Amino acid sequence: MKIDKLKKRLRKNRPMTIVSIRFPEDVIDDLKQVAPVLGFSGYQPLIRAYVGQGLRVDLERLDQEILPALVNSLKKRGISEAVITEALAEVNQEPKPQ
Repeated sequence: MKIDKLKKRLRKNRPMTIVSIRFPEDVIDDLKQVAPVLGFSGYQPLIRAYVGQGLRVDLERLDQEILPALVNSLKKRGISEAVITEALAEVNQEPKPQ
């Protein structure tokens, strides 16, 4: 995950949206039991943490799958390895405009 995106995700004042989702009652009971043991103030922050962890794993996996596919596609279209390497280095070094 890029540093700028990570910094935005760590802000305390991020806008929130209300989501309604159904869980089995026994799952909620288990979440309520586990949350304080793991240092969470309640089961909802624990659910947010679980979703966040899973999302970060999936986003990282997608990034790792998409980038090689993009590089291969560019090579097939005649873009040289040197140009691709230079572009990747440029993207990894420069902060993106907001």
